[in-house]
Amino acid sequence: MLRSRIAGIGRALPQRVLTNADLEQMVDTTNEWIVERTGIRRRRVLDDDLCTSDLAAEAGRKACAAAGIDATEIDAIIVGTVTPDRPMPATAVYVQQKIGAGCPAFDISAACAGFIYGLAIADGLICRGAYKRILVIGVEILSRIVNWKDRNTCVLFGDGAGAAVVAPEDGEPRGSASAILDLELCADGQHACHLDIPAGGTVEPTSFDTLERKRHYVQMNGRQVFTQGVKNMSAAAKIVLERNGVLPSEVSCVFAHQANMRIIEGVSQRVGISMDRFFNNIHEYGNTSSASIPISLSEAVEQGRIKRGDLVLLTALGAGIAWGAALIRW
Repeated sequence: MLRSRIAGIGRALPQRVLTNADLEQMVDTTNEWIVERTGIRRRRVLDDDLCTSDLAAEAGRKACAAAGIDATEIDAIIVGTVTPDRPMPATAVYVQQKIGAGCPAFDISAACAGFIYGLAIADGLICRGAYKRILVIGVEILSRIVNWKDRNTCVLFGDGAGAAVVAPEDGEPRGSASAILDLELCADGQHACHLDIPAGGTVEPTSFDTLERKRHYVQMNGRQVFTQGVKNMSAAAKIVLERNGVLPSEVSCVFAHQANMRIIEGVSQRVGISMDRFFNNIHEYGNTSSASIPISLSEAVEQGRIKRGDLVLLTALGAGIAWGAALIRW
């Protein structure tokens, strides 16, 4: 059976660093409060003169370089984001133009699970022989959709982008061949109300009232998101392990969505994989939503945390509530 693989991985992060000490000057919070509840110490914020597609294009170019190909060889671009350049058209078409590709390009909206959803779509297209090289990007500029006066949300999020070139397992280019063994996608709309941006769509079109009431910013029921995160990220991870006869002890490295260190610890306990096998950078970047996992993968490759033949587990949950998991033989 034809399998797809990750042929190259790359990331892009803004230069500006916003620390917890900086936030202490902006909102009623403390470094201790943030670290104890989330594990976050700093995050990145994109300069005002740049946008989502700029960061996505940078990550995409790096992924292509890591795969040993030119961007013109990309057959399709999938961008997972909830912070697009514009409501219409897709951010992916701007990425296409900025990297010099000439191919189908579209966005998906699965929030923090966006990269895994994108991998699943790319895997399906490649395994049916439709395309050879697909660029999957997770990118978010969350600094522009959070209320910087709401300490329950503004301390959590950061900006960033991560990208992967997905190609057939037995095809060119010959980068770091990483076979995607299995994927699991899930969603439960009855919990959509716990994490959303209420206004700006057809339910609550933009108006002076919605702007005044700050309905265009992220709204979150933290307790419910925590509960859903631990339960569902663990469940999806277990499904892909059990379906492939893989024991938790056989997993070399876990890349869980970097939302909250307590959620990650809960996943570790439920899945039965110790925290020392989880790759974590939440202290540096905060929650970058769909960019979280590809940024982490890129750093892990660079640091030598994963090597050829390792079993790698991905799991994430975001707004929707949407979640998923992937099992990869690196």
